[in-house]
Parts: sequence; C-alpha cells; structure tokens
Amino acid sequence: MTSINNLCKPPRCKDRLKVPAKRKKSGQEPSLSKDPGREPSPAPETSPVAAAGERESSSRQHGGQEEQDSRSSIKPGDGTWDISDFQVTAAEGKTRFQDLPLPLSIMHAIADLGFEYCTPIQAETLPSSLAGKDIVGQAQTGTGKTAAFLITLLDHLLANKPAAAKKRLSMPRTLILAPTRELVIQIVKEAQELDKYCRLKVAGIYGGVDYQEQRQMLTSEAVDIMVATPGRLLDFQRQGIIKLKKLEIFVIDEADRMLDMGFIPDVRRIVSNAPAKEGRQTILFSATISADVKRLASQWTKNAIQVEIAPEHVAVDSVEQIFYLTTAEEKYTLLYNVITTLDLKRVMVFVNRRDETKKLTDHLKRNGISCAMLSGEVPQKRRIATLEDFRNGKIRVLVATDVASRGIHIDGVSHVINYTLPFEPENYVHRIGRTGRAGAAGISISFACEEGSFHLPEIEEFLGRELKCVYPDSALLVPPPRGTKAPESTSRPGRKKRRPPSGRRPKNRY
Repeated sequence: MTSINNLCKPPRCKDRLKVPAKRKKSGQEPSLSKDPGREPSPAPETSPVAAAGERESSSRQHGGQEEQDSRSSIKPGDGTWDISDFQVTAAEGKTRFQDLPLPLSIMHAIADLGFEYCTPIQAETLPSSLAGKDIVGQAQTGTGKTAAFLITLLDHLLANKPAAAKKRLSMPRTLILAPTRELVIQIVKEAQELDKYCRLKVAGIYGGVDYQEQRQMLTSEAVDIMVATPGRLLDFQRQGIIKLKKLEIFVIDEADRMLDMGFIPDVRRIVSNAPAKEGRQTILFSATISADVKRLASQWTKNAIQVEIAPEHVAVDSVEQIFYLTTAEEKYTLLYNVITTLDLKRVMVFVNRRDETKKLTDHLKRNGISCAMLSGEVPQKRRIATLEDFRNGKIRVLVATDVASRGIHIDGVSHVINYTLPFEPENYVHRIGRTGRAGAAGISISFACEEGSFHLPEIEEFLGRELKCVYPDSALLVPPPRGTKAPESTSRPGRKKRRPPSGRRPKNRY
C-alpha cells in the first residue's frame, strides 16, 4: 500500500490519451514576491530596468499640463523611517524595489508588507509605467500585476499632488476598471495597504451594496483612486455624480474577462467620457491577448509597451499538481478523506455550477467540516463576510465557482481542489493560482472522473506539457463516517412536479 505522502509525486498514467505538447502563450499576474531564491525570469528584450527606470524628477508633461514633482515633501509615517531601514541584498537577475525611483512613502509601505524583489511582470512594467508610458500586459492573477499598476498610480499622484483647493468632487484622478465585485474589493484592499503612508483617497464602486452610501461618499469627498465595476460606474455617470474629464491614468484589469462577460460596450461608453488617449496614461492587463483584446488595446492606448509573462510559470513553478483518476460516485469520499487525512486547514474547492456548491457545502457540514460557499447567487454582503471569515481562519473549506477564481487573494491557501475540472483550460490556471502565491509553495488536486477526464487534453495543450495522474491510495477511499451520505447526482435538475392545490386530489389519468 502506497503512503499518502508518496502520491505527491505520481507516476505517469499510461492509459490516457496523449496530446502533443503545444505551447500557447498566455499571461500571468504578478504579486509582490517575498522569495529571494525564486528562479528569475529572463531579462526583458524591451525597456530594460536600468534604462527605462530613469525619469525626470523636477517636472514632466502629462495631458498637456506641466506637473511638479512634490514627492520630496512626503514624509512617511512620523518621518523617522529611512530607506536605510530597508536593506535588501542585491541578487543577479532580480530587481529590488529600491532600484526603482519610488518615494519613501511607498517604499515604507512595501517594507511593512515584507516585499523585497519585484516579480517578473513588475520588473518589466514598472520602469516604463513610472515614466508615464502606456502598458499592455499579458499576465494572470498571482503574478503581482495589481501591485504593479497600484504603485504606478500612487507614484504619479504623489509626484503631481494638486493643492487641496483644486481637488474636485466627482472627478477621480485615476480609475481602475475590474469585471467583478470581488476583484474590486481585493484591489481596494491592496491599494489601502500600499497607500498607508501616502494618505490618498481610495474608493470602491460596485453593485450589491448600499447605493445611497456610495453616492454620499462621492459627493462629499474628492477621490484620488477609484476602483469600479462598469455597471455601477455607468449608473453614477448617467446621474452626473461621476465625471471623468480630469482622469489622468486609466487602468483596465482583466480585459479578456470583460470581453467574456459582455462588458465591452459599457467600457467603450466609459472610455468615451474620459480624456483622449493622448491626454491620459492607459494601462491594460489581460490573462490572454486574443485578436479582440489586441484590437481594443490599439484603440485605447498610444505607443504602448507590450509585456508578456507566460502562463506556465504560475502553474508549474510554484504549484505542485496532482491528478486523481476516480469515479463520480467516489469523488465525495475522496474529497472528505483528502481534507481530513491531510488535515487541511485552509483549502478552496472548485466546482462548475451553483447547485454543486450548495450540495457539496451541505454534505461537508454534515460531516462536521467547517465550510462555506461562494457563488453568484450569494448576496454581496454575505460574500464579503465569507471571504473575511475564510481569510481569518474561521472557515476551513471554501466551496466556490469560477466567480471566485479571479482576483481573490487570500494568503495561506495550502491546497486548491478541483472537484470538477473546468470547461475552459484558462480557468484551470486561474483556479490553481489561488495557492502558491507570491513565491509560496502550493498544491492543487484535481479529480478526473468519467466526464472530467475529457477536459484533460485541452488543459495539457494550454499548459504545453503532459500532466501526470494516479489512482488514489485505498486510504483515501474509506467511506465517510456513518450518518452522512455521498452527494446526490450533480446532473442538472429537471422540472419539478407541480403539486395539486390544497384540498384537491390529482386526477387519475389512467
């Protein structure tokens, strides 16, 4: 009998359909890295860090207006912190944050967060974006792209800080568009961490929360960084509460997801209300750069620096991938034993449909496992509370659909389990990107049943490598404790029988 730990390095499964390895370019999303020993990415062909990092410190042109650099007057915290308090050893092939022309207030926040070296996407984009150039980056979640564009925004706002009297209500200086509420909330959280000593105003605008409360905030305070979903932003624009005439930097995050979710017409309307691309800086990130995304990028950016981070690095470098060949009937038993036998403390379980999240959550609770569900049908306030409970360790297992696989950054997720393999291979990379973040090690476990196995060749082709699979050890197939039962069939529910009105007996049709 094979020990469970030995299954972490499974032998190749010989009875599976083999697909020729074909590399398909896609992106990763950088996140600030703590790991000084991580294999560095090849040096970028364009915009080397040393050359592109140079910028004028006295003044610069932005949108036709001369902007004075006021960063020297910014005192982080109580003014006692100095860059000498943040010593990071130089490493060949790696870029330290102090190698970039960043003000002390941003460096102080970076030091507090414990980040030392730039991730590949940060090292390649920051020198150009800090110099005011447009960026089109192919990068996925977990690669540090959020920090890359937030540092750019903060640096620009500090370098061009207007007098308090010139701050205008309802006119944000910078705008970040994101496709989902969860991603907006996450970006706001990271912005507030980096803004700790900058003392700028960050606001999140999204649906599912009190409309009047957001309106009151917008009409009473000037916003420096606005993070918004397209729908709620357009609502406020139509009422004249938000105006983008003075927008200085425009960031579009997850452009491919915007396209998939049908938000591009809304984004076009938002772009049409902003200054022309020649009068603003535009940063666009996308997990994949399709022909449609390229066309949009060419319309919305000017002479953009193109940056690409291959998706295989997220999936291969920091996440160990395990595939169990199983049956649909054994999947719940396998899931229960993986969680309990390995004593997993913080794990995300992904399924494809909303009804599956509820059934799986109910069964895990009946087995005494602390868990919660996250899907599109969960009210926004409960979703926020669920994520906070999971982040704080009050919930052991989070069962989610792909709505949570993008933009959710929760430290310490040791395992991601694909209870059902995703229909799209891109979503596989997004899911397993919830673990192994910022250089930390992570493990993904996928269940390949009779139906799920058909998705494996597409995932292999997308990753450009052959995946390995094993049969689970017999210790993982021990039935759960009595008093519980395996989940019912997860096939799509049919129409329910209509009950006759109370007091009436159904007619005998025979």
